[in-house]
Amino acid sequence: MENSNKRYWKGIEELTNDPSFVKNIHNEFGNMPSENDSKGDSLVDGTGTHRRDFLKVLGFGVAAVSLAACEAPVKNTIPYLNKPEDVEPTIANWYASTFTDGGEYASVLVKTREGRPIKIEGNKLSPVSKGALSARAQASVLSLYDNEKLKGPQAGGKATDWVQLDKEFVAKLSAIAAKGGQIRIVSNTILSPTTKKVIAEFTAKYPTTQHVVYDANSAYGLSVAHGGIIPSIDFSKAKTIVSLGADFLGTWVAPTEFAGQWAETRRVGSGKDGKKEMSRHYQFETILSNTGANADYRSAYKPSQEGLVAVALYNAVAKLTGAATVAGTSVKIDHLEAAAKDLVKSKGASIVVSGSNDPQVQKIVAATNALVGAYGATINTGVAVNYRQGNDMAMSNFINEVSAGKVSAVIFYNANPVYNHPMGAKLGAALAKVELTLSTNDRADETGSLCQYNAPDSHYLESWNDAEPKTGFYSLVQPTISTIFKTRQAQDSFLTWAGNTTDYATYLERNWESTILKSGSLAWKTALHDGVFGGNATVSSASPAVNTAEAAAAISKAYSNGSDLELAVYEKVGLGTGSQANNPWLQEFPEPVSKACWDNYASISQPTATKLNLKQGDVVKVSANGTEVSLPVLVQPGQANDTVAISIGYGRAKAGKSANGVGVNAYPFITEVNGACVGACTKGVSVTSTGEEKAIAQTQTHNTVMARQAVVQETVLGEFVKNPMSGRFVPEVLTSEGKKKATDLSLWNGHDYNNHAWGMVIDLNTCTGCSACVVSCNAENNIAVVGRQEVINRREMHWMRIDRYYSSDAEVEDLKGLEVASDNPEVVFQPMLCQHCNNAPCETVCPVLATTHSSEGLNQMTYNRCIGTRYCANNCPYKVRRFNWFRYFQTDEYDFNFNNDLGRMVINPDVTVRSRGVMEKCSMCVQRIQEGKLAAKKEKRRPIDGEIEIACAQSCPTNAITFGDMNDPKSAISVLLAEEREGRAYGVIEEINVKPNISYLMKVRNKEAKKHSEA
Repeated sequence: MENSNKRYWKGIEELTNDPSFVKNIHNEFGNMPSENDSKGDSLVDGTGTHRRDFLKVLGFGVAAVSLAACEAPVKNTIPYLNKPEDVEPTIANWYASTFTDGGEYASVLVKTREGRPIKIEGNKLSPVSKGALSARAQASVLSLYDNEKLKGPQAGGKATDWVQLDKEFVAKLSAIAAKGGQIRIVSNTILSPTTKKVIAEFTAKYPTTQHVVYDANSAYGLSVAHGGIIPSIDFSKAKTIVSLGADFLGTWVAPTEFAGQWAETRRVGSGKDGKKEMSRHYQFETILSNTGANADYRSAYKPSQEGLVAVALYNAVAKLTGAATVAGTSVKIDHLEAAAKDLVKSKGASIVVSGSNDPQVQKIVAATNALVGAYGATINTGVAVNYRQGNDMAMSNFINEVSAGKVSAVIFYNANPVYNHPMGAKLGAALAKVELTLSTNDRADETGSLCQYNAPDSHYLESWNDAEPKTGFYSLVQPTISTIFKTRQAQDSFLTWAGNTTDYATYLERNWESTILKSGSLAWKTALHDGVFGGNATVSSASPAVNTAEAAAAISKAYSNGSDLELAVYEKVGLGTGSQANNPWLQEFPEPVSKACWDNYASISQPTATKLNLKQGDVVKVSANGTEVSLPVLVQPGQANDTVAISIGYGRAKAGKSANGVGVNAYPFITEVNGACVGACTKGVSVTSTGEEKAIAQTQTHNTVMARQAVVQETVLGEFVKNPMSGRFVPEVLTSEGKKKATDLSLWNGHDYNNHAWGMVIDLNTCTGCSACVVSCNAENNIAVVGRQEVINRREMHWMRIDRYYSSDAEVEDLKGLEVASDNPEVVFQPMLCQHCNNAPCETVCPVLATTHSSEGLNQMTYNRCIGTRYCANNCPYKVRRFNWFRYFQTDEYDFNFNNDLGRMVINPDVTVRSRGVMEKCSMCVQRIQEGKLAAKKEKRRPIDGEIEIACAQSCPTNAITFGDMNDPKSAISVLLAEEREGRAYGVIEEINVKPNISYLMKVRNKEAKKHSEA
């Protein structure tokens, strides 16, 4: 009998006629109008659902980017009715370009699909960045689609057109110049030599113009100490590395470049011919930085002691080398004498770096480097790096001039000093005194909103430009999509205002052909194709002349062994200075050490928390330098006692939905010492409880290995040289036949991999925890951002996480004690993702076979089959499977993610966008594997080792991840495993015998082995 209750829908148009569907549409789709809402749009059969909004729900409201993507960024665009020759549907195009953000630099390759940039990867042709990318460079592609950017030029806060803006601005600027009024261009570091030429042309047109350069995280002191340049540094040539507060693996000067160099000195091999030497790394600092977490020896000092430590190290080295010592206040700090001995022992292969921005401290450090033969070896003054060109004194003078009414016109060229300068509030209050103000920032931010004119610059992926990160090393920027909005390159604006009608693309090409390439168009095309040019380094051993007595005397006046509470201001690895604060990938980026996101916080040590009667999550008021903020406490092992640390980059007010109101602004806490901006307050710091509490979003709440030896395995170099298996934990079980390895027993029949067997090896020695791989994985695999509260609910969706483990002083038998990290813990970073087990626990419990094993060793997920039982997640020993609780891509609450016209354009069409109720996890970038296999199949061959790269391995600045086919005996992974199988290679929690296809190489520290009584 026919079921009278059964009904069939003809299609989506009929569905929209159903009142119950319209009434409940909000439950499934965000941003839908109510039944009674009327905006004058055409309705769908009078139901109240606007046709335009309904199509938007279905993904059709993407006109702006679609049009931009359909227009190749050239002078004469070709309509898609006549398909461009270089565009094939479903086939990716790659363009060489350059990422720059202030002083941050990387030569990149941009992946586009149907005209949309969707992925950033490193350009291995670059002799500077060498294919390495930071998390911020990876995330910059999402910033292209930021809907909070200005859609076009503005005058007085209202939309205008470029012709009108140019007319008004030039008229006013010319009048100011005619009467001798002072004009200023304010910018962060500019790496582009052609842009500097454009600014010089503008200055020639308006002679009273001065260009003021500053950096939000300044290295002015380092520049002053070296006569106005920052020298090149090569950690790969160092046997002894000593860092005084320089987070060179995280945020200092050029961390992605330095990380690759540092990793070269940390690789060891277990085989007979394997390398058995490592650099020794000493770190002295206030906070537990990413670099400190990777050091062999680490000690903490207070900000007031920073200069004293530099002088003490110099004197210790001077005594050992026979040089004259200098007067200075003594300071007690562990490992300082040992560091001095090792520096002298490895003379000619030693280096000392300092994160201090005090020129006097940097001069003492330079003198120490001269004593240990660093110049000409690990430090090269023959090649200057251009990453930080800011002049702190010039910027302070500019703000004072504005406040005094001495400046008539200011152009803020992609700079936001009202937010990210210590004197920003003073500048913001004084801008009303300036006759003419203009900002080229991409949004009406804290500075731009105070300007009379806004001439928004285009995103670098929409632009032409160049960069010179080091003397003689060049790279190019080229557009990969037409401008999405009515923006204009700032260089074109400066040329227009200077009366030059040449467009910047032509200007750039002519400048390169005449001054850089010095040849014809063929060389230009080659450079544009490769993305880089030049790179012959000149080596110089010249060291700066330093009056050490004078520098030591200045340090004695500014530093002392203080006993009061002190404040340290630092930069986070993920969010950086806050220039991309509205990027949700970076907001949800777990900071490598604290594992916190979506906030900054008052970081204090456990002894200090006990002293102040505070616990994690307590909201406190921090007062210093005339500024007071309220923020939650985070108890951080390893931090210097009697200090509180706050990161910059947060507290934005006019950046966008993802950034506004997140955290507090720490820039006003920065003070001036010896003429430079220093991130510390050593006097007048107070921390008081407000009685409130605020949870901190952390992606990891466990701190130690909790006696599970098979999770993290480590040894020291001396023991490793004697026995490559030292430190290894090999699980054994007692059987009737005696003891056997746990991995020799199994109830599984095993798998035969007749073609490929994909696997991965991760070297814990070279993984710094930087987490660039996490953002790269997000971009490649369309991983959703869930927001602060969902992270607190432990529902983050990251397929790849970096587990951070602290060591404990407790006895191994004391499991309760192991939950408490040491006051100065050793740290291990362990990337954790789906292990693609051969005996996969998840596969045995799935009732619908949604998770299965492939014939090439991959654990697969069939999303359409998954019904969300979560049995697999419960049975996974590694806890790497992620469950979709909500429609993160389609809900109002998560609008900062991809639930807008622009955000969806970054989605990789090769990867399914998952919905709620579905389990997901690492696929080992199976889409890339398939693409590589198909490309090889067309050429009737097997894939060549290295031509298939998965996102995490490709993005790693230290090459800590090796991926490949274990069935290929000549592949890098097979060779590595053959060498390390009876050495450093191990599987996590081997005793359960799930036989993962991911192996880890045991961590080796270059430090003296502890005696048993000290262990």
